[in-house]
Amino acid sequence: MAEITVTNDNFQNEIMDSDLPVLIDFWASWCGPCKMIAPIVEEIAEEYDGVIKVGKVNVDEEPFLAAQFGVVSIPTLIVIKDGRQVNSAVGYRTKEDIIKLLNV
Repeated sequence: MAEITVTNDNFQNEIMDSDLPVLIDFWASWCGPCKMIAPIVEEIAEEYDGVIKVGKVNVDEEPFLAAQFGVVSIPTLIVIKDGRQVNSAVGYRTKEDIIKLLNV
């Protein structure tokens, strides 16, 4: 499964009601570290298809969602399981670090 573009409209259904753990990547097109982490997040989405769900939130387009999670710096990665935030990280992370965040 490819990454899902998360918006205010699909947030409840795609993230909070998900049966799978969800990795949310808060990013923006002008953010250098976001561009560096994007291929890693995409690779994880492909490798863990069916095990986790990966959502991407553009903070410029969805400021409400960013504010809801207290995102002040990007990239911010947040892990949601059973509708609750269980882990997070701010800034560039290696693939290994992100997989550890997921705890899968």
